[in-house]
Amino acid sequence: MTVLVLGGAGYIGSNAVDALIERGDKVAVVDNLSTGHKAAVNENAHFYKGDIRDKELLRSVFQIEGIESVMHFAALSLGRESVEQPLKYFSNNVHGTEIVLEVMKEFRVNSIVFSSSATIYGNTNQSPVDETAEPAPINPYGESKRMMETIMKWQSEASDMNFVALRYFNVAGAKKDGTLGEVRQRLIPVILQVASGEKDKMVLFGDDYPTADGTCVRDYIHVLDLVDAHILALEYLKKGGSSQILNVGSARGYSNLELVHACRAVTGKPIPLEIRTSAMGDAASLIASNAKIEAVLGWSAKYSDIQEIIADAWRFQKIYPEGY
Repeated sequence: MTVLVLGGAGYIGSNAVDALIERGDKVAVVDNLSTGHKAAVNENAHFYKGDIRDKELLRSVFQIEGIESVMHFAALSLGRESVEQPLKYFSNNVHGTEIVLEVMKEFRVNSIVFSSSATIYGNTNQSPVDETAEPAPINPYGESKRMMETIMKWQSEASDMNFVALRYFNVAGAKKDGTLGEVRQRLIPVILQVASGEKDKMVLFGDDYPTADGTCVRDYIHVLDLVDAHILALEYLKKGGSSQILNVGSARGYSNLELVHACRAVTGKPIPLEIRTSAMGDAASLIASNAKIEAVLGWSAKYSDIQEIIADAWRFQKIYPEGY
């Protein structure tokens, strides 16, 4: 079958494209390259530079490629930027998804796997958090993901379209050969930039949270495990599975300070550290419950030990110290 990967030049999307092609699928990619990189796209994928809000482009791709299913990674995803530019996020993430679903309906494509986010839970006190927790996003990015899920839910109920929304936690790591990794300023890549000498020191915000060492605790999932969840979800829909919203995490939490120590151990570098006053509004701990995805898809994390995640990210960092 031909899978359309929206946002297939991004960090997670490019890894998904690779995995799909490696298992023998035909793949088409649409990406506007606002945050993605053409160099990250597998040469065997059919690439179309463009925006998911361009309905005529999507129609053309669906017709030319004979699209049978969709993976949707094409969302803006920076929380702080979303607070400063909310309309930008609702236009790209929410309106863009509306256009995608309209074209899917027109071409009778009924399966979509959507990369959602644990930011939907906001500052929940539930730990581990499961899918029954009340959505409480604290920024427009998280709100846009909640709205995207809601749009898909209502369209699913009104038509033959079914979806799987994967609420992933903190994705990290890289492809095992070091060729596909994260280039944006996320926590682990930033720590590794200090290890490689690109930055002078690591700055953490807050050591007064109600956790074992006073720093925030988060759940980290390897990008390869997340991609595996997307492929299992696609197969589940292909076999007639009903619409689902599923957490994807490692079900284990690591504090910010533990991450720094782990990066020191993996890299052998000292990684100078400064701790500043905590940022307002951060949840002390956010850890996934994976019970539902294990039951529905038979998925479990294989690569999400924190040492393995960091080792793979470090390999990518050394190959691409300045990104692609």
